Amino acid sequence: MTDYPSPELPEFIKQIRAESRGLPYRPPKKKKNKDIPKPPDPEEARYLFKVYTGNRWMELGGREPAAKMLFGEFWYQHELCFLFANTNIGKSVLAVQIGDAIARGQKTGPFACEVQGAKVLYADFELSNLQFHRRYSVQDNEYDFNDNFLRAEFDPVAHIDHNLSASNAPNDEWLIAGLEYRIRQLKSTVLIIDNIRCLSDGTGNAAAALRVVNLLNYLRATYKLSILVLAHTPKRRNQAMPLTADDLNGSKMLINFADSAFTIGVNNADNNQRYIKQIKQRSTQQVYGEDNIVLCRMEKPSNFLQFRFDGNSTEHLQLRNAAALEREKLAEQISQLAAEGRTQRQISEQLGISLGKVNKLLNR
Repeated sequence: MTDYPSPELPEFIKQIRAESRGLPYRPPKKKKNKDIPKPPDPEEARYLFKVYTGNRWMELGGREPAAKMLFGEFWYQHELCFLFANTNIGKSVLAVQIGDAIARGQKTGPFACEVQGAKVLYADFELSNLQFHRRYSVQDNEYDFNDNFLRAEFDPVAHIDHNLSASNAPNDEWLIAGLEYRIRQLKSTVLIIDNIRCLSDGTGNAAAALRVVNLLNYLRATYKLSILVLAHTPKRRNQAMPLTADDLNGSKMLINFADSAFTIGVNNADNNQRYIKQIKQRSTQQVYGEDNIVLCRMEKPSNFLQFRFDGNSTEHLQLRNAAALEREKLAEQISQLAAEGRTQRQISEQLGISLGKVNKLLNR
């Protein structure tokens, strides 16, 4: 005998049955029709990729002008570059110094600038107008910035007055749109953003980081910009370890999609000594790696806070602390006395240290 499925009872029959049994009738909840996203139509995406033969790409590449230096080998024209360092190390100081030099068409210290007076837009999300003024003035003596250097400051009142937060667009898209308007208006070719936290607080997440990088690359490609973005290192990084790409705070996605990156470190034995190290480069070979870092110090000789560059060194010499330096000096003294023919006991008595310490440092 064939089993046939029972027909579905009408709702009013179910209600009568429930009431006859003295039970409240609860109609079944209607199932929501979930919108299942459809995959994109390949036909509609046909313009997303340009495809040529390898030889055609070589021909087109040969016609492209060579990228020019903006800050020596650290940052080239049309690159998305990251400058990262710990808090209060001088990222903003160096970024303004670089921006002012590019606006004038001049080199920053010993580092070449091969463009002729580019228009620089410096988006400052860190300093107030008063703080900026104090950095670049001494009493009534104010620094005279080049007119090609334009500073932008976020206006939170305008953000509220225009009710931008009511929009469905994320906050970072509004910020990018605001910068885009000014870039078009001013015809800027260089953009410096201080710093990346203004665009997204969640750059530790790969999806959020990719979103930020895509927005920046959209600006770079659309307006042929050179973009420098300032960022932090993790708060609890080991100060005795060399600086690497992993020390850019946030997702690894940020530096993966950057064209170049460099960082500022501090001499562990001298807090006033800084060094600049090249982390990533696509337009050149690495010139200022761990074996050839750039030594520098912050100073304000008149009305312009800036970095003074003091030659080159190796990074491992900057990572020693005061105790390590003291041991090295003591070891040199011991070696010199030993070379003069003193015994270990005589050295111990003369320097006021134990015989075992003399023996250890001398053998070392």
